[in-house]
Amino acid sequence: MKKIFALLLAVVMTLGLLAGCGTAAETPDTEAPATEAPAAEEPAAEPTAKKIDTLKVAFVPSREPQEIITVTEPLKEMLKNELAALGYEVGEVEITVGTTYEAVGEGLEAGTIDVGLIPGGTYVLYDDGAEVILTATRDGLSKDSDNAKDWNDGQPTEASDRQAVSYRALFIAGPSEKGKELQDKVNAGEELTWEDLDGANWSVMGTSSPAGYIYPALWLQDHYGKGISDLSSAVQSDSYASAFARLASGQVDVLVTYADARRDYAERWNSEFGREGSIWEETGVIGVTAPIYNDTISVSKNSPIMDADLIAALQQAFINIGNTDADKQVIAIYSHNGYQIAQSSDYDNERAAQKLIQELSAAN
Repeated sequence: MKKIFALLLAVVMTLGLLAGCGTAAETPDTEAPATEAPAAEEPAAEPTAKKIDTLKVAFVPSREPQEIITVTEPLKEMLKNELAALGYEVGEVEITVGTTYEAVGEGLEAGTIDVGLIPGGTYVLYDDGAEVILTATRDGLSKDSDNAKDWNDGQPTEASDRQAVSYRALFIAGPSEKGKELQDKVNAGEELTWEDLDGANWSVMGTSSPAGYIYPALWLQDHYGKGISDLSSAVQSDSYASAFARLASGQVDVLVTYADARRDYAERWNSEFGREGSIWEETGVIGVTAPIYNDTISVSKNSPIMDADLIAALQQAFINIGNTDADKQVIAIYSHNGYQIAQSSDYDNERAAQKLIQELSAAN
């Protein structure tokens, strides 16, 4: 019994000593207990750039294909740089020119082209496979009258400071005997008859070209109840350059084109097409269409690389290019001055135009 009591007493004394040691080691109540410093946070990782091996961009052949390829060469690096700033690493930007307007539309529809710079008429023909994302703006012109005679003062049509979202198509008669006859009649204030027009040789563009076919066809329908397909002699040119060459040589008497085309071909009219007088003196406007909504930048709905994020990046990239004086020189080959966000509904008038063209074609 004594041994048990002694053992218990020893245990109690030991616990007391331990308690006393703990109390002596404690810091005063006014000091906060020491804690370990939190581990430094790791810096946030840079977002990984989305990689695109090849971005395929196509232009319609509204100018000489080689000229387009040459002038737009800097666009490759511009797009790569702009898209890099928006989180995309693009290995290569491939730029091509379609053999026809329709070829570019078909490429967008098939997904073999990612981005197409195409007119509204081409877009609406292929909108099952193409999505419009931007509309081009362009410099307005010093002349914008509905009256053909107002364009024939012999003076160059100049760019204005006004930015325009539409343009017109013109019927331009050349220096051939028939072309001069038509010009003289318009400048005298006389109305042209269908027989006047049908007696001329015409140059037109492909059926999806707004200025080179669609709106001129609508103008003919409105004024004469006839279409381009009703003309006795109309040839399709593969570019406006070849159309102006034919006009200068007298192979055709009339061509249809965009309103500032003579500005684009004024120098070549003499240097390449062999004319002595200026294009402003030797040609004349004999018809003016209603305004046409500007060209589009459209993307393929069937492209394997296209999604909502890339569309947003492409919109911003092209808008940035259009906002930079040096960069916009590249897109000026199409008379584009900048871009604004587009909606499919912007081109409902083009859809109506295409419907009429199809009806006219089916009736003939």
